[in-house]
Amino acid sequence: MKMLSFLLWLPVIGASIIGLLPGKISSARLRQITTIFALIVFAWSIWLLTQFDISNSGWQFSEYLPWIEPIGLSYSLAIDGLSLPLVILNGLLTIIAIYSIGENVERPRFYYALILLINAGITGALTAQNLLLFVIFYELELIPFYLMIAIWGGEKRGYAATKFLLYTAVSGLLVLAAFLGIGFLNGGTSFDYDTLTTQGLSLTTQLILLTVLLVGFGIKIPLVPLHTWLPDAYTEASPAVTILLGGILAKLGTYGLIRFGLQLFPETWSLVAPGLAIIGTVSVLYGALSAIAQKDIKRMVAYSSIGHMGYILVATAAGTELSILGAVAQMIGHGLILALLFHLVGIVERKVGTRDLDVLNGLMNPIRGLPLTSSLLILAGMASAGIPGLVGFVAEFIIFQGSFSTFPIATLLCIIASGLTAVYFVILLNRTCFGKLDNKLAYYPRVLRSETIPAFVLTAIILVLGVQPNWLLRWSEGFSYQSSVSSYQLAVESNSDLPTQQLSVVSQQLSVNN
Repeated sequence: MKMLSFLLWLPVIGASIIGLLPGKISSARLRQITTIFALIVFAWSIWLLTQFDISNSGWQFSEYLPWIEPIGLSYSLAIDGLSLPLVILNGLLTIIAIYSIGENVERPRFYYALILLINAGITGALTAQNLLLFVIFYELELIPFYLMIAIWGGEKRGYAATKFLLYTAVSGLLVLAAFLGIGFLNGGTSFDYDTLTTQGLSLTTQLILLTVLLVGFGIKIPLVPLHTWLPDAYTEASPAVTILLGGILAKLGTYGLIRFGLQLFPETWSLVAPGLAIIGTVSVLYGALSAIAQKDIKRMVAYSSIGHMGYILVATAAGTELSILGAVAQMIGHGLILALLFHLVGIVERKVGTRDLDVLNGLMNPIRGLPLTSSLLILAGMASAGIPGLVGFVAEFIIFQGSFSTFPIATLLCIIASGLTAVYFVILLNRTCFGKLDNKLAYYPRVLRSETIPAFVLTAIILVLGVQPNWLLRWSEGFSYQSSVSSYQLAVESNSDLPTQQLSVVSQQLSVNN
């Protein structure tokens, strides 16, 4: 079996084995088996990282197999500097999710099988080089997420799961419609990524197709005003599911914007870029202000995610070499930080029994509180607020530096919003970690070592990548150059009917990059 196929199908094999194992097996043993498969997948992705040629900006580890040729569907896989870091993040967060819930989970066979299927679905979407194959994986992974929210979620899990499914199903339909339009306008004989182009299409046709794609991926990210499914889904889902939802699933939306928006529509991207920058800035400000108003700490973190995903949209809209590099770094950094936050919030909820800021208090108490969990929560809040020395600062700094020359006002507003991030995390930490414990309630169960290990792993990675960001950035440098400068150059050379003001912006950006 080839490299990427092994990465894709091993989790599927693992899910099948877990579901078909004879006899009654304990939840702890099933978790061990699932962990073995997840560790092998993660180790294989790390091995791919060591074999990856950073000097090659094109596709690597390519696989191709004709499948349903009459409709242009092929089994085509490959990775580059954009997809490789996300594939590794997917493998890591799958392991973290396995250990973010207790061993005695209900219906453990089904639970762990779904986690492995989610891993396979996301890997398939990130490596698919055929547009129809991408849509298949993009839609299939919604079913395990829906079931995990509906079965293992909170009190309103049915409502949250249905809302999530409806919104994200619409997202998939819009993406499929845009892809079908691109394929049919290219002759309809193939939907392989490298065979498609929008160069010969009219500007109006390109704008329509690109707009449909933007709305589809905007739901997945999600961006304001397409975000209303996120607070409910994140709040009602279990910590493990929320880690996968926010940590990696949402990144399929931003991945799609760069891969299929910026790269497939270089001629029209400069036209929609100002609007995207505005939407991204609104999402950043809205997410921060909404987080400040929350009383539920999990809901607060959920709204913070909307804001941080807005940074990625602003960076993608700018389309410079540096901003695209920052967008990739933000996708990885945000996934790590959000996973740590949701994991710690899950520990607090299990031990204290509430997520209400008006009830939580004094958890930093070294004797009767949760001092270790509180300390890690403080560090996670600092990383999310962009404190220097942590990975969040690296990503945001690169985004601001890369976007300022194209959208200075939007970038300045995002910088202000990063200050608001510090505000709501100070509110969360001040009310949760500090103050006086309630003597009637402060008899919390002990935090187990298995519960703290995932937090320590994520914390270590956040610290290491913050101190040594080159270990994160070097894999995507070749891709970012190819996707930004070349796209804008194509826009200038092939689109003489672009408005003069837009051409001026593009030309100025090229001069900055060169």
